[in-house]
Amino acid sequence: MTDALGWRRKFGVIAPSTNTIVEPDFYRMGVPGVTSHFSRIHIRDQNMDGDAGMERLLEQIRDEIGAACERVLTCEPDYMVMGMSAETFWGGVEGNKQFVKQIHDITGLQVATGAEACERALKLFGARRIGVVTPYQPVGDANVRRFFTEIGFEVDQIIGLKCPTAVSIAHVTEAELRDALRELATGEVDALVQCGTNLSMVATADEAERWLGLPVIAINAATWWMALRDNGIDDKVYGAGALLREH
Repeated sequence: MTDALGWRRKFGVIAPSTNTIVEPDFYRMGVPGVTSHFSRIHIRDQNMDGDAGMERLLEQIRDEIGAACERVLTCEPDYMVMGMSAETFWGGVEGNKQFVKQIHDITGLQVATGAEACERALKLFGARRIGVVTPYQPVGDANVRRFFTEIGFEVDQIIGLKCPTAVSIAHVTEAELRDALRELATGEVDALVQCGTNLSMVATADEAERWLGLPVIAINAATWWMALRDNGIDDKVYGAGALLREH
């Protein structure tokens, strides 16, 4: 028997309890027959002001992620999707591999991560030199730079918005994001990347590709693209950037 709504695939999605953007983003990029089922990691202290605050936030994620995976497994998903990104960049390439292994060991399923999705997208576009915008503190930006450098990309500049709390990431305005993208594009870059799944960037990235003439990879769009394509689902999605529309 197949699921009445998720007759093609059911995705189990893990996201922090503070995240208000990734769930509606995934729904708005939805395709027929694919459903997303969210399990929330309880964030008890959402203060991420400074490096120590961000480290504490990630410690909470690490403590709770196993239980979140076990909860979503009860709906019998076909595939796992990470609705968070910082942890997928942490520790560079080896850190991402260990993270994927952890999720696979718990669930027995393949998993889409933001870090790997961005890597695939950048290689698809033939990019070598990139600019990045994040909501992170400096320690987060350092891990993002490490990951991209280790997989062979040159990071021209990272604009870290240093959001003070996990919830406040979703308060960053479209104008602030436009300004960041324009600044990043002044470098000699082949593509721009946005990290942080609670940063609302999908629609802005779609528009920015037209006025910048560059691929602009919003992490929620890239992660969703990876999940769909890994599962043989080639539907085009419009309004979320060239990646989902053309590849």
